[in-house]
Amino acid sequence: MLFTAWLDDPFRPTQNLDLLGFVNPDVTAIRFRNICRIKAEEDGLAYDANGLSVEAIREGQQYGGVRVQTTAFLGTTRIPVQVDIGFGDAVTPTAQELEFPSLLSAEAPRLRAYPRETVVAEKLQAIVVLGQANSRMKDFYDLALSRLFAMKGGSLVQAIRATFERRDTLLPTETPLGLSAAFAEDSKKARQWTAFVGREPLLLQPSNLPAAIVAIGELVFPPLQAAALGDGFERHWPAGGPWT
Repeated sequence: MLFTAWLDDPFRPTQNLDLLGFVNPDVTAIRFRNICRIKAEEDGLAYDANGLSVEAIREGQQYGGVRVQTTAFLGTTRIPVQVDIGFGDAVTPTAQELEFPSLLSAEAPRLRAYPRETVVAEKLQAIVVLGQANSRMKDFYDLALSRLFAMKGGSLVQAIRATFERRDTLLPTETPLGLSAAFAEDSKKARQWTAFVGREPLLLQPSNLPAAIVAIGELVFPPLQAAALGDGFERHWPAGGPWT
């Protein structure tokens, strides 16, 4: 959903909202039920506060999370609502305030959000950890889309180091399997990519998975190597690249 606020054009739809939590997970159900019951300007939607459920996710990890699920109603149409809340993520440099676009005439809310560097770092860490087993084509797409944003190299390196350290992941000194030519050319991965990009109209249309991974590599390989080697990286990525 962050990309909706960062880009003027609509991009891939998402089925859930991801948040970072700072309070005891036991309080989450109470807070979300209260949110569902807030009297707001009529927008046609009603939320089932009584049917709201909360379950643990990320079990077995150092920093856990919870999943909130309920149902929204638009007339007689039932809309599943899912919010995943993680705890302990490293937000680097710092959270940024942004204005989230409103579909109706209501005032746009202002939210604290992850910086782009942390979004890149978290998706990169997932790709490194999952390796060949990775079927999360949305992460590859999001990284390719992140090329459209200007970023400071030093800030991105800090975000990569902080995220990998927080998630107990070694920084690779060689090309991660999930960004390798072998992964890009795997026929199963090619089918997964084709299915993903064919599902909805997308803002960015890399011709194929190998092209997407090459584009991603141009953005992430230099700062990833700098992070692994402990080097500084005082370079700049202008919107669209390359590093200068």
